[in-house]
Amino acid sequence: MPNFVFKGRNRSNEVVVGERFAPDRQSLETMLRREQVIVTSVKEKGKEIAIPKFGARQKVKSKDLAIFTRQFSVMIDAGLPLVQCLDILGNQQTNNFFKQTILQVRTDVESGMTLAESMGRHPKVFEPLYVNMVAAGETGGILDLILQRLAIFIEKMVKLKSDVISALIYPAAVIVLAVVVVAVIMIVVIPAFKNIFEGMLGPGESLPLPTEIVIGISNFMASYWWIMAIVIFAASYATKAYYDTTNGRRNIDNLMLKAPVIGDVLRKIAVARFSRTLATLLSSGVPILESLDITAKTAGNVIIQEAIMKVRAGIEQGQTMVEPLKATGIFPPMVSQMIGVGEQTGAMDAMLSKIADFYEQEVDAAIANMLTLIEPIMIVFLGVTIGSIVISMYMPLFVLIGRLAGKS
Repeated sequence: MPNFVFKGRNRSNEVVVGERFAPDRQSLETMLRREQVIVTSVKEKGKEIAIPKFGARQKVKSKDLAIFTRQFSVMIDAGLPLVQCLDILGNQQTNNFFKQTILQVRTDVESGMTLAESMGRHPKVFEPLYVNMVAAGETGGILDLILQRLAIFIEKMVKLKSDVISALIYPAAVIVLAVVVVAVIMIVVIPAFKNIFEGMLGPGESLPLPTEIVIGISNFMASYWWIMAIVIFAASYATKAYYDTTNGRRNIDNLMLKAPVIGDVLRKIAVARFSRTLATLLSSGVPILESLDITAKTAGNVIIQEAIMKVRAGIEQGQTMVEPLKATGIFPPMVSQMIGVGEQTGAMDAMLSKIADFYEQEVDAAIANMLTLIEPIMIVFLGVTIGSIVISMYMPLFVLIGRLAGKS
C-alpha cells in the first residue's frame, strides 16, 4: 500500500499536514473528507499533485495539446509504460494547470482507471472527441495510432484557426488605426482650426455648412466622449448577453451564415471542420451515431449543430446519410454526393478526409477573395471620411482667399 504525504485545511481553516497509507489517492481523499479535511496537495513517491487554486489560469492552448498528443503517441509506440509516459509529459509542461491535469490523469491511471475515463474527468482540457477517440484506441489496442490521428486532427484545426485569424489581423488593424486617426483629428486638430476660423469671421458672417457640421461633431466628441464609450461598452455587453441566450445564439449564428462575403467563409469553415472531425472519429472506430453527436457539439455554430443532429436523427430512422444531409440545405451538393459515394464504397472516412482537404483549401481562397474585396472598400471609406474632413476645414480658407482677392 503506497504512502501519501498530504496537505489540506480543516473546518477552522487551519493548515493540516500529515502522512498516511492508503490504497490510492481517491481513498485517501475520502478518508480525509470524513475527517472534514479539504485536500490541497498530495505527495506519493516524491510526486506531488497540487489541486489548482481558484483564479489560476485554467486553459490549455490547442498547440500545447497537439504537442502533448504527438509526443504521447511516439512514447507509446516506443513501448514505454503508460504511467511513465504521463509522468514524463506532465513534468515537462510549462503550463502549471496542464501539468497538474496530466499528473492527475497519471494518478487516476495508477489507481486502476482507464486512460479515457481519467481524461474524461478533465473536460476543460480533453474534449469529448478526444476522450472518445482514446477510448476507441484502448479498446482496439491501437492507442498509438489513435493518438497520431488526434495530433494530426488538432494540428489541422490549429492551422485552420490561425489562417483565419492571420487573415483578419490586417483589416482589423487598419480599422482600429483609422478610428484612432479620425478620433485624434476630431478631438485635437479640429478645435485648433475652430479658434482660427472664429477670428477670421466678420460681423454677421458664418462658416460654411460642412465646416459647421464637422465642428459640431468635434465638439460633441470632445465633450461627451465618455457617453460614446459607455454606449459602445453597453452595446458589446448587450450583444454578448443576447448571444448567451438560446434564441440569441441561434439568430446571430444564422445571421452570420447569411451575411454577404463572410457568410460564405464561415460556411466553408464549418464544412471543413465537420468533415475533418467526422472522418477522424469514424477512422478511429467510433460508431456513426456517437460520432455525429460529438461532431455536432464541436460545430461551433448552432445552425450547423442542428443540421448535424437532423442527419443523426435520419440515420436512426434507417435513412442513408445523404438524404437528411441534402434536406438540411446547409451543406453544398458536392459534399452530399461525395459522402454518398463514400457510403456505397465503404470508404466514408477517406471520402470525408478528401472533403476536408478540399474545403480547407477553399477557406484559404475564400479568405484571400474576402481581403481583396475588403481592401478597396476600406480605402474608399477612409478616403471619403478623411477627405470630407479636410475639405470642410479648407472651405473657410477658400472664402478668405476669395475675399482678399476681391479687395485687391
